[in-house]
Amino acid sequence: MSFPLRPLNSAQLVLASVEKVWKGIALGFGATLLASAANAGNGATDEVPSGGKFALHCDKALLCELDGEQTLDHAVLLVNDGRIEAIGRSSELSVPAEYKQLDVGSSWIMPGLIDLHSHVGGLRGYNDMVFQVNPGLRVSTTARPGNRNLVRPLAAGITTILFIPGSGTNIGGQGVLMKTIDGGFEDVLVRDPGSLKVAQGDNPKRWGYGMQRTLMNHHIRYSLRQGKAYAQRWEAFERGEGAEAPERHINLDVYRDLNAQKISISTHTQYFQVVLATLRILRMEFGFPVFIDHGSFDSWLLGGIAEEIGVPAILGPREVMWPTSPTRFPQDGRAEGSAWGFQKMGVKLIGFNTDAPVIPQEELPLQSAMGVRYGFDNSDMAAVRGVTIVPAVVCGQGEKIGSLEVGKEADLVVLTGDPSDPRTSVQLVFVDGELAYNAEDSEVRSW
Repeated sequence: MSFPLRPLNSAQLVLASVEKVWKGIALGFGATLLASAANAGNGATDEVPSGGKFALHCDKALLCELDGEQTLDHAVLLVNDGRIEAIGRSSELSVPAEYKQLDVGSSWIMPGLIDLHSHVGGLRGYNDMVFQVNPGLRVSTTARPGNRNLVRPLAAGITTILFIPGSGTNIGGQGVLMKTIDGGFEDVLVRDPGSLKVAQGDNPKRWGYGMQRTLMNHHIRYSLRQGKAYAQRWEAFERGEGAEAPERHINLDVYRDLNAQKISISTHTQYFQVVLATLRILRMEFGFPVFIDHGSFDSWLLGGIAEEIGVPAILGPREVMWPTSPTRFPQDGRAEGSAWGFQKMGVKLIGFNTDAPVIPQEELPLQSAMGVRYGFDNSDMAAVRGVTIVPAVVCGQGEKIGSLEVGKEADLVVLTGDPSDPRTSVQLVFVDGELAYNAEDSEVRSW
């Protein structure tokens, strides 16, 4: 897939030249690896497989299990009909004769990356500013698989995004989980709805009619109270209590999924006071699954409460509070990282997001790198889990994606090293076992 190029200014030309040089180095490195694969002694060839049955040999596999093994050296991974069939050490796991084999040499293999805060899955018409609560709106109606804003993210190894409404109203509507590949809507769909978007930050105040947080929280409570009662009536009917089904209200249907714990509320919430309202109202009062989405400034101080009541933190893109921040956030001259703070307070499920296009979607790995740069302990590969298995679990898809475990979808990334290292480059991307990106013949370009 290619797009018309716009004329580049001098700065862009310099960046494009640097990118070209780095890509040349990466491709040369990759070509050397693949060229030597035929002599690797394991039956592998230099032909990149796609679909069907195939095996990938590598020096290191990042397993990204939530609580189990994290890495496996000298590994082989078997794919069968879009699923991971087996993974083990090359010396211990035999490859059936009918499997195509590719040895990627010293490159690494990891699961596809996942971003739970994206606005680039389709058209920009996803922010309704008429009513302050819009639980029935579906951003899936504006989804455009394979649009130009997803081409570079796919090349960066991002295979799944949560495409959500904006934060102009208190309840913006329903997000959709989708793969970043091209194709029909059913081809890329992971789950619809993927979440309910709630905004408890300043944006609804800005776009509203002069309301402050008390009225904002009233709006949210009113809708959640309606939705909870609606979901409970349906649950009672499904248990056989009542002869007639409740009256259908399409705008409240999403609450049935929330009450059944099938999806979460993705909450635009930043600093201490606002995050406290998120924890108190959405989780403590109504008991809905919810995750902190942003978690900036001093909100990390609430990490202990969040962990106690089961609220994960998906952080970004504003991850650092500088000593020059407003005086209402005293920090004794320190530069504080949000991920560092939430980790310090005991939160186990910490992930990262881009809020694309605020930060380009393809820079999701950089978000995790920034977390590490500003104090996040990555000694047990927490930064990598923060863009793989953690967001998968948070969005209710931990049994399907996010780690290299048997039975999961074969969303795979072949890359030159640690994905949280900005010097790493992606060589191959597979989605459901199909080759979706190959750096050697890609037409992804700067524009």
